Amino acid sequence: MYPHQAERLTAALDREGLEALVATAPENLCYVTGFRSLIQASYRGMELFGIFTRRGTGLVVPAGDVPAAAAEGMEVDHVGCYGRLFFGPAERADETARRVQEWTRQPAATAADALAAALEALGVRQGRVGLDEGGLGPAAWRRITERLAGLSVIEAAAPFGAARMIKGPWEIECLQRALHIAEESVNAVLQMLGPGVTERDAALVYQAEAAQRGAEPYAVVLLFGERTAILAIGPSDRALQMGDLVRFDLGCVYQGYYSHLGRTAVMGEPKARQQQVWDAMQRGLEAAIDAIGPGVAAGRIFDVAIEATRKAGLAHYDRGHVGHAIGLAGYERPKLSPGNDAPVEAGMVLRVETPYYEPGWGGLHIKDTVLVTRAGASVMNRSARGLVVLD
Repeated sequence: MYPHQAERLTAALDREGLEALVATAPENLCYVTGFRSLIQASYRGMELFGIFTRRGTGLVVPAGDVPAAAAEGMEVDHVGCYGRLFFGPAERADETARRVQEWTRQPAATAADALAAALEALGVRQGRVGLDEGGLGPAAWRRITERLAGLSVIEAAAPFGAARMIKGPWEIECLQRALHIAEESVNAVLQMLGPGVTERDAALVYQAEAAQRGAEPYAVVLLFGERTAILAIGPSDRALQMGDLVRFDLGCVYQGYYSHLGRTAVMGEPKARQQQVWDAMQRGLEAAIDAIGPGVAAGRIFDVAIEATRKAGLAHYDRGHVGHAIGLAGYERPKLSPGNDAPVEAGMVLRVETPYYEPGWGGLHIKDTVLVTRAGASVMNRSARGLVVLD
């Protein structure tokens, strides 16, 4: 675990009067242990736990996840597993095989039993424990809290979220790389676009380019023409035509950290209204970014963006929000929404956007990512945000 994460979680323990924090949601599990489980991503309700205490850290996984955790080289103080999975005898006992043998030697019968044993191993025998409810259903919560009857268990999704709001140096590096991979992949798509290319063709290029750079494509919305007004839908066989808008609203995941990018192109010279709408959106985005700084209320940034967009020529413009934080999840607090008094702080990473959708006509997207600094906001994007003209 990096020092920044340990400091943030220790502060949460102190603030809440806790002996331990137990992560269950994928983003919190990764924050505590660095482990990202494909099994958890594939099977809804699968129970994994990342444990943070002042004495050390722990990871609890189903038996089927032990080889992945062993291969990833988890740097935690205790690993426990539950359930059964047959492994043949290791002919070559490398470090991964040794860990698998060690961690599966005495599997617990249930996830709750494994968690109780891990807390015991880390010296947590009494006091208050924060259990992240984000990755648990009501039945699982009851089952686990009953098994931990000797401890006082409270909900802890909020403390985890608060800890993750301020990013450390390594996190910022990962977020920067995730964003740049998305930008490089979008640029590759722009190079191949032309009349006759389908949305599906373009999306496949984006996905391949992101994967080749070590990232996982995420939420790929890449639409042409009238379909650009659809907020979120997968690609179709709609072919690009002259005069069409092309809307990019997509991202990728790198080392667990998310990026999201909004860009717009037009096939041929933009029509007057396309350019007018774009100019207003861009002015709104720029005003929002200029307004960002430590202590500024999230709702104030929203108000500035909406007012600037309207004054720039889109008089009826409105939104439910103009962005939010991003990190180990695609959507994190704070949300830049009306009436939100939560202040932004130095060290937050925010995605800021002022998109516009008009059914039957089209949609345009503009979205940048900024790091909040003591001086204001530093834009992390490298790509230009202007309306791209394809020829």
